[in-house]
Amino acid sequence: METPALKVSDLTKRYGDVTALDGATFSVEAGEIFGFLGPNGAGKTTTINVLTGLARPTSGSVRVLGYTYPAGLTSAQARIGVVPDESNLYPEMDGFDNLCFCAALYGISRDTRERRARDLLERFELADVGSRPFAAYSRGMKRKLTIAAALIHDPDILFLDEPTTGIDVASARGIRRLLGDLRNDGVTIFLTTHYIEEAERLCGRIAFIVGGSIVRIDAKEDLLSEADGSSTLSFSLDGDARRGADLISSSFPDLLTRLHADGTLTVISPGEMDLMPILRAFDGAGIPVYEARLVRPSLEDVFVRITGIEAEEMKRHKEGSGR
Repeated sequence: METPALKVSDLTKRYGDVTALDGATFSVEAGEIFGFLGPNGAGKTTTINVLTGLARPTSGSVRVLGYTYPAGLTSAQARIGVVPDESNLYPEMDGFDNLCFCAALYGISRDTRERRARDLLERFELADVGSRPFAAYSRGMKRKLTIAAALIHDPDILFLDEPTTGIDVASARGIRRLLGDLRNDGVTIFLTTHYIEEAERLCGRIAFIVGGSIVRIDAKEDLLSEADGSSTLSFSLDGDARRGADLISSSFPDLLTRLHADGTLTVISPGEMDLMPILRAFDGAGIPVYEARLVRPSLEDVFVRITGIEAEEMKRHKEGSGR
């Protein structure tokens, strides 16, 4: 059996009395996109910092590309790329020079680093702005150049911390497409995110992490299969979604409810669900139903059932953190 690109055993990181990471154990196979999915403060950034050598673990073991930390840390760092949640590039330098500078840190010759910089600018659709100062880039462009910089030395494994947070939809879509291309090229990717739909689109296997502890690791297909027997209905109640959720919770205690930012109400049952009693309850309470539709089970349903954390709540936490 092929040796995993990354193997972590009983990894713990404490900051004083605070346990940021508690006994994490997992492995990442070569060539896969492995996702760490959880809310802000769950321990995702701490995990990446430990795996990339930016923080020392309190206990446990880390083995990356065959190198065991801390003895093999320097050797491993030469073969990994890191995309932090905030850019680490120089605002006064242009895109091309930023890439060349990063390549020089790895001892890459001038001709090679300039060729790679031009190639990456083309690949990331940044060639037209390669001579502009990094400070003048949009947030989406900054994110793409930061990823390009992490790839300048042709790493075997790429660590990305919340790669699409705070950028526009088009840029996020472009980054996800690029990550899929990198996976197809054989690059191993370790990805942290609080976007459930991003993990569902990109990752082959996913770890749910909450409060510093991994609560579940499984292949995406296996996680989604858990939702196959459930029923999910979406209701448009024209401003009465909160009252509708309270009614469902009191009248049908076996059903789960979820409110969404667009004003819709989702009702979830672990098995088959009869629509008519719910419609009668809404009618009896004077709550008009403008639309009711069956929703395909998703990774969000599984995540909420296992962790009890809503997708909208995760997004609010991240936005509120200012990161």
